[in-house]
Amino acid sequence: MSLRLRLSLILGTAFLLLWSLAAAWMLYDLRDEMMRSLDQRLASSARMVAGLIAQVPQPVRNEMHERRLSAEQLGIPNGLTCQVSSLRGEILSRSHSTPDRQLDAGGKGFRTQVIEGIPWRSFTLIQDDLRITTADRIDERTVIEHSIWLSAAVPVGLALLGSLMILWLGIAHGLAPLQRIRDALTQRGADDLQPLQVPALPSELRPLVASQNQLLRRIAEAVERERSLTDNAAHELRSPLTAIKTHLQVARMTEGATAAQALAHAEEGANRLQCTLEQLLLLARLDGDVPFDDGLRCNAADIARLAIEDVSTSHDTPIILHLGEDLSPAPLDMPPSLAITALRNLLENAVRHTAPGTSVELQVEHIDDTVDFTVRDHGPGIADEHMQHLTQRFWRHGQGGSSGLGLAIVQAIAQRCGCSLSIANGLGGLSASLTTRLRRQT
Repeated sequence: MSLRLRLSLILGTAFLLLWSLAAAWMLYDLRDEMMRSLDQRLASSARMVAGLIAQVPQPVRNEMHERRLSAEQLGIPNGLTCQVSSLRGEILSRSHSTPDRQLDAGGKGFRTQVIEGIPWRSFTLIQDDLRITTADRIDERTVIEHSIWLSAAVPVGLALLGSLMILWLGIAHGLAPLQRIRDALTQRGADDLQPLQVPALPSELRPLVASQNQLLRRIAEAVERERSLTDNAAHELRSPLTAIKTHLQVARMTEGATAAQALAHAEEGANRLQCTLEQLLLLARLDGDVPFDDGLRCNAADIARLAIEDVSTSHDTPIILHLGEDLSPAPLDMPPSLAITALRNLLENAVRHTAPGTSVELQVEHIDDTVDFTVRDHGPGIADEHMQHLTQRFWRHGQGGSSGLGLAIVQAIAQRCGCSLSIANGLGGLSASLTTRLRRQT
């Protein structure tokens, strides 16, 4: 069921119910007022006849029982009948429209009676030893009532139909922006990730289109990142595989020290290939929804020591640790495995680019409810125009022998865990700072 039809049914049903209730209320109230008016006409006619009889001379009044007077002579409006009788039940005068059978005037006030199979509504007034009864036929009242109902129901029905038609057209006009959005999405190809361009949108739909465009932009960025990652990975993996194959061929064709050196180079290429593959797998996990939280918690000092220990096993450059005096023992608000990986990559990058014979410094400071890890080397630094490329994947500066994924992994970890990474040229080299929050104690 379309949204237009659903809204039309809901609102149309509400309109129909409200209009029906209002019309029924109005018509029944109108019917009661009509019946009350007709009864008042009966009572007024009876009092008018009583007033006329009171003005008739006595000799004329004595002759009233000998002849039947017309409604005009008695002053009765058209459509009404009148009967004048004594208290003993003797009929003194009757109008020509009175039925052959006399009206029952046994009581005062209004009553409904059936005469010759026809229902009548009558009113009896007792005055000066006379009973004056006026009546009209109920079927004539019914005809009037049906006419009034028809006269009132037709405009109400036409107004209801007009309202439903206007409602149908109004809903179509109101949903036109959604129709334009649907048409724009339907006409697009499966690979079209360009932003939606739908003009003249109401304010309620602009956030929807904006969110849709943001989603399309993220998808486009993800596709481009995946394509770039595939191309770069193919290039990066091809080089060590080619080198390994070449060294193995040399080792097979030679003997002695030359063969051993070729095997050593092949092993070095295999290690480099393994490191690149592990970094690619870690990036894929960071880009996805794979959880890293294993339930373990470590404070800043433990993370720094573990990262230094990992780097020291494969590098001889000394790493000097400076722990702040007010360093909090509270655990970090990020998985320890990611914290160690990010800090290890920063240290390996610093060790790779620091000057020979110098050391790398790691300073850990507690600032408010955060911990700042700052790694400084004594290298040549980097030009300002290259600073924006440092965290790009597979981007390398110089011939450091890296895969160009270390700082990109640190940036991905920072984004995943809500941390901040800043890199700047210092007085004696490059300085990289990773700031993360402390875990709140509950």
